[in-house]
Amino acid sequence: MFMPRVMHHWTTLAPLAAAAVLAATELLGERPWLLVASGVALVAAVLAAVHHAEVIAHRVGEPLGTLVLALAVTVIEAALLLSLLVAGGTGMETLPRDAVYATVMIITTGVVGLCTLIGGLAHREQSFRVEGAGGALAALIVLAVVTLVLPDFTITTSVGTYSHAQSLFAAVVSAALWGIFVFVQTIRHRDYFLPPQGALPDAHAAPPSRRQATASFALLVVALVAVVGLAKVLSHPLEEFVEARHLPRSVVGIVVAMVVLLPETWAAIRAALANRLQSSMNLALGSALATIGLTVPVIVCCATAYGLPLVLGLGPKDAVLLATALLVSVVTLGTGRTSMMQGAVHLVLFATYLFLACIP
Repeated sequence: MFMPRVMHHWTTLAPLAAAAVLAATELLGERPWLLVASGVALVAAVLAAVHHAEVIAHRVGEPLGTLVLALAVTVIEAALLLSLLVAGGTGMETLPRDAVYATVMIITTGVVGLCTLIGGLAHREQSFRVEGAGGALAALIVLAVVTLVLPDFTITTSVGTYSHAQSLFAAVVSAALWGIFVFVQTIRHRDYFLPPQGALPDAHAAPPSRRQATASFALLVVALVAVVGLAKVLSHPLEEFVEARHLPRSVVGIVVAMVVLLPETWAAIRAALANRLQSSMNLALGSALATIGLTVPVIVCCATAYGLPLVLGLGPKDAVLLATALLVSVVTLGTGRTSMMQGAVHLVLFATYLFLACIP
């Protein structure tokens, strides 16, 4: 993994500038020039977040390094969704479901597709440990079914919803399965998530000092908070745009998921280009599992405690697309080797998902 000896000045300034723009929007309101500045600052903060996550990852090593960005982004995503859910409004009861579903689809079709396609174009074939990917994908399938599919088939409450007891059960098993995955990934079977024998090693750069890693951690937190805050600032203009174009409300959830996943997506693509597909898969599957294993329990517990409406079950079209994405992922991740063909298949499915989300 590439690790510069000296931290670039822009990676220090970008999170601070993004935080300053966020503070300005709170003081001055949604002015046109501030909205433009918010968009620019958001992109800069995303790129800075990737850099600081890589610094920390180089310090702690694999596979702990790939958990840093996934865990940080997921916690912030849960906070963003919770704030929007508490704010209420028409359609907010389905926003957590739309965002979680969008995250799973973006990762399993978009991120995996981009990484395998770009990696295939650059290196013909790439390899990863199927032992780790297979276990992660199995956990993802179970979590996706429990949280997004089964609410359509339970009979205690209306279609698409869980009762309080069912919601808490789903929250507990989601958190427990994610915790078991983290234990397996970082302790019990850590070797399953390391690059396979024969893979190209990371660049032999000296690891950062503890002081550099601590500074990067602080700047990573600032960058991620700024990203989510700026995304929330831009969410109102986004909602107005969606309504003006007569698009489904679920498009808002897709955009929220895309913005939150930008740091992980960029980091995964860079790893694939560097012929480190194992890191890409660790990031992608770990992020999808963390989204359900952490976000869903937090949202469910808060919705139950405050009596907020919450719809988790997907409609028939989305359930079919989710099943197809998981089935294709089983085929792609079942061999431990990928080429550009698998990437093309995933990206076609991703395009289908986006198209049908806008024109259902």
